[in-house]
Amino acid sequence: MTSSDHLLGLIRNTPEIDLLLRSSFGFDIHRKHHGQGLQLASGAPMEVIAGEFAGGAYFLCAEHNGRRPVVFAGSEGEGGLLADDLADALEIIIGLEWHDCLSFSGGGDVEVMQISAQHLERSRDKYSPNIGSEAAQVAAALSLRIVPVSDLVIRLQAAAAKTEPDYIVTDEDGQVFDPLFGEHLEPRHGGWG
Repeated sequence: MTSSDHLLGLIRNTPEIDLLLRSSFGFDIHRKHHGQGLQLASGAPMEVIAGEFAGGAYFLCAEHNGRRPVVFAGSEGEGGLLADDLADALEIIIGLEWHDCLSFSGGGDVEVMQISAQHLERSRDKYSPNIGSEAAQVAAALSLRIVPVSDLVIRLQAAAAKTEPDYIVTDEDGQVFDPLFGEHLEPRHGGWG
């Protein structure tokens, strides 16, 4: 059994962790239909393992150097490498507003991402005051680490930057998904406020 299989089994068999991942972190192992028809441009296999509220999907890719990389494909046509394995992906998912951090990355600039991550973390803590304890509960149950946000940003940027050429997502018609890196520096209406 791979570490990915082990983690997915723990999530499946621990209803409170499954619920927290689904409701607080947008990682829902029951929404596997979201990724149907998507594939890697390289032709390498990938397996949908979870969906998220906005219609995106998480995929495990074929093993590489003893690890199974995780790719995300969003409902807005963006996709790419999220992490080198499921444990790393889950640490990013529970520890960082990763999707918005990538959206407001200035095209993948790690310094812009660090600034965005700080603003997003303050907002997340304000509107979800229990998020820290929920992340700690998930981390403890799945033997994950609570990683500082600044380190998660570096890991996320490095992974997303390795999307080309092996982890480019396409649909069934061969349409290539946009990179995960957005061009914006901050929200257009009112900045970070």
